[in-house]
Amino acid sequence: MMAHTRLSFLLISLASLLLGPVCIPSAALENPEQVVDEVHRSINETRRNLGYLSCSTGNPIDDCWRCDPDWANNRQRLADCAIGFGKNALGGKNGKFYVVTDSGDDDPVNPKPGTLRHAVIQEEPLWITFARDMVIQLKEELIMNSFKTLDGRGASVHIAGGPCITIQYVTNIIIHGLNIHDCKQGGNAYVRDSPNHYGWRTLSDGDGVSIFGGSHIWVDHNSLSNCRDGLIDAIHGSTAITISNNYMTHHDKVMLLGHSDSYTQDKNMQVTIAFNHFGEGLVQRMPRCRHGYFHVVNNDYTHWEMYAIGGSAAPTINSQGNRFLAPNIRFSKEVTKHEDAPESEWQRWNWRSEGDMLLNGAFFTPSGAGASSSYARASSLSARPSSLVGALTTAAGALTCRKGSRC
Repeated sequence: MMAHTRLSFLLISLASLLLGPVCIPSAALENPEQVVDEVHRSINETRRNLGYLSCSTGNPIDDCWRCDPDWANNRQRLADCAIGFGKNALGGKNGKFYVVTDSGDDDPVNPKPGTLRHAVIQEEPLWITFARDMVIQLKEELIMNSFKTLDGRGASVHIAGGPCITIQYVTNIIIHGLNIHDCKQGGNAYVRDSPNHYGWRTLSDGDGVSIFGGSHIWVDHNSLSNCRDGLIDAIHGSTAITISNNYMTHHDKVMLLGHSDSYTQDKNMQVTIAFNHFGEGLVQRMPRCRHGYFHVVNNDYTHWEMYAIGGSAAPTINSQGNRFLAPNIRFSKEVTKHEDAPESEWQRWNWRSEGDMLLNGAFFTPSGAGASSSYARASSLSARPSSLVGALTTAAGALTCRKGSRC
């Protein structure tokens, strides 16, 4: 018999967080442009540190930790390196290390110690690493508890061939250095989400990373491809998210940010999308946005078949310093897609492009305040030049890191 209902578990978890020693910043910000400016300052600061013999790349996230040859003994330094709306994601910072030694997932209700599922359901902050290369084929969704880091550095870790990662009604999660692909539906089964609770799960979508009512989330340096639904989806009031340095390939509907046009709680959604490579075999939704504020900065778009960035329900989309290479498809040159509204309505949505490189006939259709060049000049600093995007994103995806050497 289940120990508690899901609601009581959430209330207990919330109380423990409020009474605990960790201070959690509020999630949605009243003025998201402040975070945009902070991202620009981080980019400009790392640019000033570049030199002939410097290890730095100009990517402020990577320059924060990758130059350290002793990264394996300083893993938790990574938690100080995020930028954008997810910059306060603590993950398992200051918690114990948990080393995954068993790639199995025999029992989603009673997971064995040493398995990934046993690690992520624990109550305390944990920094989770992997003892060796492994392929983890989950039987059901991996339902994470708050204050966890999945750190795949130093091993080749694949979560593939089954249901994948679910971040539901939890906070402070870092997902780093994993290969997430070929994710399937799960559900119609019991799954444990804490040491004291398991519950019945209905059929899942089959996302690579599903963020549902989550906050303070950072998804960085992962390689994602070929999942049943989205590679990364964030819905139902999720906010304070950074998606950075990922390499995404071979997928149709890449990234959904916002549940539905009628779900107005997503007006508080704020997401930074930075230094990602949207690569071969992608079709659309890089991302597809609803309601919230989305800063898309210094990404490399080398493939799409329908469009790159789309949205509905009046999202604010701030595109800066990206490189867009249009496909050789006559009617797919437009970067943007204003969806589910007549032009008289979407003309009021704030979509702006500043410093983007538009290649092979690509074009971005601005709207609202974004259609005014004076607005862009007055409201923001410059990102890295789009001509440097190739260098900034060359290491996107899961890295090959060896102990004792720079990563």
